[in-house]
Amino acid sequence: MLIGVIADDFTGASDIANTLAKGVPPEGGLRTAQFAGIPNVPADPTLEAGVISLKSRSAAVQDAIKESLQALAWLRQQGCEQIIFKYCSTFDSTPEGNIGPVADALADALNANGVLVCPAFPTTGRTVYQGHLFVFDKLLSESGMQHHPLTPMTDPDLRRWLGHQTTSRVGHLALKSVLAGVHETKNILSAEMMNGNRFIVADAVTDDDLLVLGETVADQPFITGGSGIALGLPRNFIRAGKAEGDGVQFAACSGPEAILAGSCSGATLGQVALHAKKHPTLAIDVPGVMSDTVTAANLLAFIKAKRGLAPLVYSSGTPEEVKDLQSKYGREAVSAKLDALFATTAQQLVENGFRRIVVAGGETSGAVAKAITDQLDVSAMTLGPEIDPGVPMLTIGTDEPVALALKSGNFGAEDFFAKALQIMEGSS
Repeated sequence: MLIGVIADDFTGASDIANTLAKGVPPEGGLRTAQFAGIPNVPADPTLEAGVISLKSRSAAVQDAIKESLQALAWLRQQGCEQIIFKYCSTFDSTPEGNIGPVADALADALNANGVLVCPAFPTTGRTVYQGHLFVFDKLLSESGMQHHPLTPMTDPDLRRWLGHQTTSRVGHLALKSVLAGVHETKNILSAEMMNGNRFIVADAVTDDDLLVLGETVADQPFITGGSGIALGLPRNFIRAGKAEGDGVQFAACSGPEAILAGSCSGATLGQVALHAKKHPTLAIDVPGVMSDTVTAANLLAFIKAKRGLAPLVYSSGTPEEVKDLQSKYGREAVSAKLDALFATTAQQLVENGFRRIVVAGGETSGAVAKAITDQLDVSAMTLGPEIDPGVPMLTIGTDEPVALALKSGNFGAEDFFAKALQIMEGSS
């Protein structure tokens, strides 16, 4: 294995696995697998990249550090030459969050300095300019991410935000240097390291900028960022003759379908509204979930009754609705209950022969993917075609494979749900 990724949630892991598997023309990508948690057996020796999906984004700092270091140990045992710490392309965290501490711990373990920090993903509107993170034409703090129920992001200045979380010094690689090319970016990185800056926030507003950064860090042992930072990395290994460039393997899945949505993002709310115009939907009564009067059996019964009609069950709500529920029951309690509900529902769907499952929301995706991989006793998920930017199809198992799409709340076109189900069965 050449590249190892430690991702702090499951949708982000799918996103960067997709980037590594696709690569860029003409070289192509790497043979990539996504793992649901840290495997307890060695990886397939033919793999060139492995992405470990953790649920550490909202975890306590020490828990996130411990799990990330365990993931690092396994990846190093597989021979990885380069490690990426992948976090959200909207850097959602809190001043007490774990992105900085985890990055510090991994950098210590790898004896790394001058570590790139770049959550840019221009294809989905995430760009970094003058060290500030934008979502399309809005600063991150005005994009809706300030209302995220678990990790609200209220400051777009990545240098300042990272400074809340680490005692390490944070520098900046400006866009004008990136536009000047690889030679200049390498010089700036070296200068920032000489000035004692361990982490370097890099500007990037286009994919070409990410390709420059990818070539710049070809020999770096440790990189941090969103999935975009991996865009240029496969070709470094392919050009060096270490990889072949045939990343995406596709196996269509047929069978019954279901959609589970646990995201409160504006994009997911729009996707749910559009889907509801032509397909059966069920809004989950969260107070009923908290009192155990709404269970996985209720969701399963609805989905089975609407089989063949692309049924959707969802717990999405407006920021105001979410805030009221969290105030009444507690943020962690609501999240834990809903994760458990979706996880159990997913396992019951698989038991009842459902083979195409679309999931929206990072926490929900993590709960569902871990539940199904544990159920099938398979840790590796195979990458399939991209459904929308940043969201690939995944398959679990070989005899009767289950197709999954794990969608970050903010990702996907309005018709994502129907499109995902079509691509899973080999049509578009």
